[in-house]
Parts: sequence; structure tokens; C-alpha cells
Amino acid sequence: MWPMGLTDMQKIGLGLVLFGLGFLVLGVALFFDKGLLAMGNILFVAGICFIIGLERTFKFFFQTHKLKGSAFFFGGILVVLIGWPIIGVILECYGSFVLFGGIIPHMVMFLRRVPVVGHILNAPGIRAFVDRIADDSTTPA
Repeated sequence: MWPMGLTDMQKIGLGLVLFGLGFLVLGVALFFDKGLLAMGNILFVAGICFIIGLERTFKFFFQTHKLKGSAFFFGGILVVLIGWPIIGVILECYGSFVLFGGIIPHMVMFLRRVPVVGHILNAPGIRAFVDRIADDSTTPA
């Protein structure tokens, strides 16, 4: 069941992002397979473009206070495509944290409203961990 209020393009983008994340997880699980990681990166970035649009994607990645994160993220993608997947994934992870760190509290709030996921995130041991992650990410990078 798709979330309500999404256009068809945003639904396609959400699917691309999910497939991209799936390829990235498989690429890491299969000992940093270059092909899977490259496909995951391409699908993830394409999905973001479909979800928020090309103009807003460029504005997001190239804001002056996010240039460092964007450089590490896209540099990591380039390093994966060149053929050094472990170093590329490390660069991408750092860039992703710098870029998307401010979104984490909003993601946690959204996921807590999703029926099954919300119950899991509010479980006693998991709730304290998720609260700590959401609080730590609100500090500026």
C-alpha cells in the first residue's frame, strides 16, 4: 500500500530509492560487489530526482553548507565506479550522514506513525536507541 498523497512520479521515485538501497545492501553483503553498488547508487540518485524533482535535487545537493557532504557523496560514487568499492562506500556513508543528518529526526517521526514500524520503534530497548539517534542528529554538522 503506497502512502497517500504521492503523485505517480513520486511513487516511481520511491520505488527507485528502495531498489537502490536494496542493491546497495546486496552489494555490501556480497563483499562490496562493484556492479551492485554502482546500480544502487544510480537508482538511489535517480529516485531522489523523481521524488523531489530535478531542480529541487540540484538545490539540495549544491547548497553552500552542504557542498562538503555532496562532494564526499558524489566522490564516493565516482570511486565505486572507478573500482575501489570499500573506499567509495566509506566516502558515501560520510557524505550521506553530512547531507541527510538533518532529516533523520523527521524520518523517525514519520516512521513512528507507520503502523507496524511504529510499534517496533517504540519497543523499550529500541525506543531509547532511536531517541538518541534522533537527538544527536539535530546538532549542526
